[in-house]
Amino acid sequence: MERLCLTKIPDRATLARNDAALPERTPPLARKTEPGHLPTKDEIMDFVRNFPHGKVTKRDIARGFAIKGPDKVLLKKLLRELTEAGLLAKDPSHALRPADRLPNVQVVEFAGTDKHGDVLVKPVNMEGDGPAPTIYLQEKKRGRGKGAPALGRGDRALVRLTPIKDDPPIYRASVIKVLKPAPRAVMGIFHGNENGGRVHPIDKKNRDEYWVDRDDTAGAKEGELVLADPVKSRRDMGPKRVRIKERLDDISSAKAISMIAIHAHDIPYEFPADVIKQAEDAKPVALGKRTDLRDIPLITIDPADARDHDDAIWAEADTNPENKGGWHAIVAIADVAHYVTPESALDREALKRGNSCYFPDRVVPMLPEALSADLCSLMPGVERACMAVHMWFDASGNKIRHKFVRGLMKSAANVSYTEAQAAIDGLPNDITEPLLEPVLKPLWGAFRAIMEARAKREPLDLDLPERRIELDDHGHVKAITLRERFDAHRVVEEMMISANVCAAEEMEKHRLPTMYRVHEEPPMDKLESLRDFLRTMDLNLAKGAVMMPRLFNGILHKVKGTTHEQLVNDVVLRSQTQAYYGPDNMGHFGLALPRYAHFTSPIRRYADLIVHRGLIRALKLGKDGMTDAEMDELTAIGEQISNTERRAMAAERDSTDRYLANYLADHVGDEFVGRITGVTRFGLFVALEPSGGDGLIPISELGADFYEHDEANHRLVGERFGEEFRLGDRVEVRLEEANKFTGGLKLSLVTDESAEAQDRKRAAKLSRRHDRPRNAKGGKPKNRGRGGNKPGKPGTSKRRR
Repeated sequence: MERLCLTKIPDRATLARNDAALPERTPPLARKTEPGHLPTKDEIMDFVRNFPHGKVTKRDIARGFAIKGPDKVLLKKLLRELTEAGLLAKDPSHALRPADRLPNVQVVEFAGTDKHGDVLVKPVNMEGDGPAPTIYLQEKKRGRGKGAPALGRGDRALVRLTPIKDDPPIYRASVIKVLKPAPRAVMGIFHGNENGGRVHPIDKKNRDEYWVDRDDTAGAKEGELVLADPVKSRRDMGPKRVRIKERLDDISSAKAISMIAIHAHDIPYEFPADVIKQAEDAKPVALGKRTDLRDIPLITIDPADARDHDDAIWAEADTNPENKGGWHAIVAIADVAHYVTPESALDREALKRGNSCYFPDRVVPMLPEALSADLCSLMPGVERACMAVHMWFDASGNKIRHKFVRGLMKSAANVSYTEAQAAIDGLPNDITEPLLEPVLKPLWGAFRAIMEARAKREPLDLDLPERRIELDDHGHVKAITLRERFDAHRVVEEMMISANVCAAEEMEKHRLPTMYRVHEEPPMDKLESLRDFLRTMDLNLAKGAVMMPRLFNGILHKVKGTTHEQLVNDVVLRSQTQAYYGPDNMGHFGLALPRYAHFTSPIRRYADLIVHRGLIRALKLGKDGMTDAEMDELTAIGEQISNTERRAMAAERDSTDRYLANYLADHVGDEFVGRITGVTRFGLFVALEPSGGDGLIPISELGADFYEHDEANHRLVGERFGEEFRLGDRVEVRLEEANKFTGGLKLSLVTDESAEAQDRKRAAKLSRRHDRPRNAKGGKPKNRGRGGNKPGKPGTSKRRR
């Protein structure tokens, strides 16, 4: 999404006054010129700008100024000079308009709503720098026709624009026609034949097969991953046809896995030329009026395979005698706002992406590498522009005060989490040994104090294991491991959280709007479902009490170390709301903080860039701070970047599923121990150990019983034999299928039955499919929760271990 709604939208009363004033836009009768006397360029520009229909022809100008005969040739020359100077623009119909104005007729798409609820739209194609226009959709007028059709997310329309204001640009859009959404491109595997070929979609939900004519294959080869556009057909019946527009990769290539996720979720992965040029033209920053932080040994602590380094930390014991035992810490963040200025091509592309996306084999960055991997990366020994916050804590970790500066720093070292932890544990290496006393130990001292304050705050304390996919040199999965959690991780996290709190407090102190990171408390319906579930385990979530994270923590602590620990952690997580970005401060429930804003990662999150700009404006640290337009559009921007964050999470999850399916494809037929992670009316989702790959056991594979889905208690219960499958249960399963293309895993339950009994059951099941009676409508009998129907007691699953 490109930012188009960046200026204050007038309220309805103002718009009514503007509409009433529109007749004044009609140009007065232009002065008649004497032969050989033409209007000045300024007079022509005034005439064009005030012409009532938004665009004007050469004939309109000639009539307006009563230009006749040979003077028309001179007028044509004047208009050409104005066009070449970039003051006038010519539409395909040769009509003229001011170059800083949008064409009279535009294709636009839904862009959100402003704080008054007015619908905002944006041009589908927006190029160049400069102020982005605000375009609001004309509302239905009471008693006068149908008015504007409602537009929603993803909708496009052909509209006629009426300029309301030029500086900043504001337009009113009246709908000419709502356009049908363009058919989505199909991504799939190409299989050639003598007539062209066919494309089999990789989308799990798309079971169609698409035909490709011989002239539409684009040279695709057998087994290639392709992107194809649907082709209109005169026939309603018959196979669907597509035209291949892009050959992506050989499906056997490991690189194809992340490309599938990137295309499936419409993630922009190639930067436009003007964006790359702007990034490559950027230069390092001189000290100037910045605060000099180059002599402070700030260090970056990141994963060993980190692809960007945008935050650095440092701490010392506070020398102030009034703060005995206290600490002074600095968090320095790359000054991305210096390079990505409002309304620039870089800015529009960053907002469109919203955030960086991380896959096992690549990163799709929010910013070009000239910035993300160079000028905005805090590399050791290199001077870099930064935004920094000084923070002072007392001996108990309570923040006393803070101060933001715009500085120039030079990182002393880049240290991995493992290296930092090893040094603290007494095993420093060549890099960390000289840092141990002056840098690392003070950081750990400040961290221990902050943790004391955190313990009193009691944020939500979920224990959720995170898996890491390790690739070999050819891009194939070589191992799947649990990410280790050290105190080194927590040191960085607590420093970042403290800096983020400071940013939110600073913006509120100056009474300026900002982009909060909001995590609201759980809704009542989810809390009631959680209470019902916990009651089955003799656990109680207090009812009527003020909802606070410590209430959940009490339950989590009771089950810690028990067989139900992971189950309860999962269910508590599912009861929480999803965090989002917005200008209204609703607090951060999970962190138990009354205000919170993201400040520490502007390389990879647009929200942080907005917060940086807000601080620059509030503290008068430069001319590249937040604009009035941005302040008024924080709601729409927040909605956009919340959506791109969810898009990235879904794409990363899909990519991980496909990598795991490729890894497990060589283990089809093997047996695994797994844990039930999802219970539905159609089966069980099971996470395999130790890989974490999620597979489905269809309900028909659960045994000879009818199963009821007990949604409140997250379980399936057999009606006849009482066999029960519950969220969190451990089960033994067999991997029946691993689909490399979709990432799907199909599992079956391992029972104590012999192989011969299993074969007899499968044969009986196949026989029943042929002999099954039909209902009155010719379909199969309804049986949503039915497993097998073979008489007798089923084999007992080996699921409780």
